[in-house]
Amino acid sequence: MKFIIGKKIGMTTIYNDDGAQNVTLVECESKVSMIKTEKKDGYNAVQLVIPKTKNKIFKKEFRVDEINLEEGVILDVSMFEIGEIVKASGIAKAKGFQGVVKRHGFKGSPKTHGHKHDLRAPGAIGSGFPEHVVKGKRMAGRMGGKRASTMNIKVVYIDKEKKLLGLKGAIPGIPGNIVEIVSA
Repeated sequence: MKFIIGKKIGMTTIYNDDGAQNVTLVECESKVSMIKTEKKDGYNAVQLVIPKTKNKIFKKEFRVDEINLEEGVILDVSMFEIGEIVKASGIAKAKGFQGVVKRHGFKGSPKTHGHKHDLRAPGAIGSGFPEHVVKGKRMAGRMGGKRASTMNIKVVYIDKEKKLLGLKGAIPGIPGNIVEIVSA
């Protein structure tokens, strides 16, 4: 199992034998900060760190079956190969408070036939029983800003000097956010 954490740089287009491809560039270089063993901690894990900003450090722990790394080892993009399939996870772009049409895909009301000022309203939300709004009811609220993953992404570009990894398509988060990349 291969894993690394990096900072999302943004999207661009690269041209290769397959034609033009939209890729997300991730700057990857992380350091092994801690090794957890089953004997001492009850499970095997490797903790990676990446300097997020000047004062903060981002840590992420990956559980593994067997440990073949040591503390202080620096992981970079050379561990991945072009054509490899990976999973990318991060915090999705936050979209703020949204209504039910955008958040849940509701159709909305007709424009005419007695409807006034309720084109994008949710409609009825309750019933005679249980006489309260049931937990989990699809209503307006905050959208995005939660952990999201994109599966089966192909690695199409590797630049070892600049520590860049190019992943085909879009991955969660805004440029500058931390992304976890794990081989499938």
